[in-house]
Amino acid sequence: MGHTGEPLKDASRAMDDGDSPPTIPSMVSDRQQLIKNGVTVKFEARPLNSGPLTEGMFADVRFSVTDTASGQPLPGVAPGAWLHPTVAEEKPGSRDAQCKSRVGLYLKSTIGARPLLDLNSYFLMVLNKDASATVIDPTVSVGGITSTMSRIALKQPGMDWTSTNDDKRVFVSMPGAGEVAVIDAEKFQVLENIPAGDNPLRVALQPDERYLWVGNNSTSEATSGVTVIDTQSMKVLKFLPTGLGHHEITFSKDSRFAFVSSRDAGTVDVFDVATLGHGKTLKTGSHPLSVAYSPLSEAVYVADGKDGSVTVIDARSLDVRKVIASQQGLGPMRFSEDGRYGFVLNTLNSHALVIDASSDSVVHDLEVSPEPFQISVTQNYAYIRGLASPRVTMVNLSSLGKDRKPILQSFEAGPAAPRLAGDLPLAAGLSPARDNDAVFVVNPVDNTTYFYAEGMNAPMSGYPNRGNAARAVRVIDRSLREVEPGVYSSRVRLPSAGQFDVAFMLNQPQVIHCFTAQIEVNPALEKRLAVPRVSFLLERRFEPVGKLVPIRIRLVQGRDNIPMTGARDVYLRYFLAPSSRPREVLAVEVGEGIYEAQADLSEIGAYYLHARSESLGIRANEQSYASLRVMPVDTSPVHLNNQSPAVSDRTTP
Repeated sequence: MGHTGEPLKDASRAMDDGDSPPTIPSMVSDRQQLIKNGVTVKFEARPLNSGPLTEGMFADVRFSVTDTASGQPLPGVAPGAWLHPTVAEEKPGSRDAQCKSRVGLYLKSTIGARPLLDLNSYFLMVLNKDASATVIDPTVSVGGITSTMSRIALKQPGMDWTSTNDDKRVFVSMPGAGEVAVIDAEKFQVLENIPAGDNPLRVALQPDERYLWVGNNSTSEATSGVTVIDTQSMKVLKFLPTGLGHHEITFSKDSRFAFVSSRDAGTVDVFDVATLGHGKTLKTGSHPLSVAYSPLSEAVYVADGKDGSVTVIDARSLDVRKVIASQQGLGPMRFSEDGRYGFVLNTLNSHALVIDASSDSVVHDLEVSPEPFQISVTQNYAYIRGLASPRVTMVNLSSLGKDRKPILQSFEAGPAAPRLAGDLPLAAGLSPARDNDAVFVVNPVDNTTYFYAEGMNAPMSGYPNRGNAARAVRVIDRSLREVEPGVYSSRVRLPSAGQFDVAFMLNQPQVIHCFTAQIEVNPALEKRLAVPRVSFLLERRFEPVGKLVPIRIRLVQGRDNIPMTGARDVYLRYFLAPSSRPREVLAVEVGEGIYEAQADLSEIGAYYLHARSESLGIRANEQSYASLRVMPVDTSPVHLNNQSPAVSDRTTP
């Protein structure tokens, strides 16, 4: 059976609703082998569930690359892989040539020649000033305009975020809602919103990813502290009170201890993660602003902005082992990946201290971008961002050390200083790129995310965030990862049933080959697809107040999205949030499976739209809805016209 676009989404929904295919006693995987140019490549698609590869389910795609002569694994070769529907041979024996041609098109990111699954891809997730996040595919552009893949609506504006190591889940704090949003970064949808205490700001995931810790910046001592959330059950485990003030959070590398600072109390509280019990409270100055852990020295470093000191806490004995004196104004802090060098930014004097964790001493005091407030580290450089300048300072890590002269460079990330954009979140406006040799930097003034590759004099490209106000950025990596020497793997959700080619490419030595994978029909999905599905076809997400707006509803069912025609009882039900009196209007069929109704949007605010049809079994509930915002008539045309079409695609129960 051939591939169709929508059933993949519906497969996802079917699985999320608890359906699963029939269990088959033994796990079936697809194993194949290629020997070419002195290299042996073994391909395996291993389903997570018992049974064959089944649409809508997860599978681990694995490539084992070894030297044919010695049998030794080949680490660090960075293969590429793509999955696409199998096409018939143009002529006998042309399969290899067709495979090579397709890979060439994929490498060029050609529009119209995209694979169904790209196992080398990555996306940018941009946190916006409003209650949303934007997803951008930086590899695809139409007419020079970057492809905006999706817009994720949040309940309230986000303040901070973090993600799991595999980038499958993103956690966003929303102080206005008192909750943390959990984003499925595979489908770019909010899975759920978890209550997270009073005024949740900073979020931190412990190294083993078992618990998410959320700092509660409450004005009440009784509710100021941290909320601990179980990332498996997505439930709150416990609230742990600490002192008053802003909280920063770090952990020992074995996830045994959590260290939580309280700015106004001037303390760091240590918690035993296993029991969530309070270990001890340490005095670390009068105004601790940041905490960071070094795996090299196995110590936690606490920067105090008022005292101008850095307190070093031994993460094993939990005692203070040293206090490093400096100047007032110390704030954000970050260590290099190996834990050797820690950078402490001083916003008052526009300097950055460099601490050598091997000796717990300051080895450099660097002049950096004015009013430094954010830092990001790649394998080779530390990137320091200033509030008062668009210039980003780069510090060459290999040039650091006692009695050495550090090498500093800089580049402009946009036309204006970030300060001019107004309020900024805790979430960082710069993020390392996938290959750890470049960085993405958001300029909130011109609403653009810039890409800078190490070794260049200026950013190579910029990605506008049209219709939104960008504030922070992170990379969502979907590429193959080396899970053991010479073994490269990625977990994917399988597309619609059918036969697929899995294209594999290696640069040195050059190997291009298409393996095959057969994906079976999911019986649970077949049942699910028989239920009518509702889509709202909205020309834009904003409308001016005081006019009748035509709302179109598309009704389909089945694997091939067959239009549901001839219904005479399709109604549009809409109301003004949060709970105004609902209105209901009959929708008339204007095309095959497309029904239109006129909505009277006479008040300013957010409207919720539902569809219902008794004859088709469609109920007006949260499973079939869309939202639309109505603005004042004199609102700037930029806000009303510069909006991408919005389509809400929900499956009715």
